Amino acid sequence: MLEGNQAALFAERQKGTLPGELGIEWDEVANGRARGRFVVQRKHMAPNGFMHAASVVALVDSACGYGCVASLPEGASGFTTIEIKTNYLGTAKEGETVACEARLLHGGRMTQVWDAEAVNQSTGKTIAVFRCTQMVLYPR
Repeated sequence: MLEGNQAALFAERQKGTLPGELGIEWDEVANGRARGRFVVQRKHMAPNGFMHAASVVALVDSACGYGCVASLPEGASGFTTIEIKTNYLGTAKEGETVACEARLLHGGRMTQVWDAEAVNQSTGKTIAVFRCTQMVLYPR
C-alpha cells in the first residue's frame, strides 16, 4: 500500500501510454481514492462529433486502476481488471473539462471493487458512472 498522495508518481508513470496520450492529469491518487481530469480535445472525439465513450472509460478506469495500485494489500504485486460496467448519461464538448473521482468500495485480499463518476465541469452534469472489479495478484 502506498502512502499519501501519489499523483506525481502516476503522472510520470503514464507517459507514452494511453492515459498520458489522452492528457489525463491527476489531482490525487491515494489509498482508497483517486481524482483526475482531462480537457476535451479533438483526440477525445468520435467521428460523429461527440466525445468518444472510450475517452471517458480511459479516465475512470485509469483512476480506479491507479487507486487500486495505491491500495494494494501487503504482499500483493499488482492487479488485473476482471469486470467493468459504464452507464453514460451525458457528454462534453471540445474545450470543456471532464473530471472524475474514484473510490474504493471493497478492499479485500483477493479483489477490490471501485466506483467512479465522470462529470462535465463546465455544466456540472454527470457524464458517466463506472464500476469495476480488480483481482489482486501476488508473486508466485
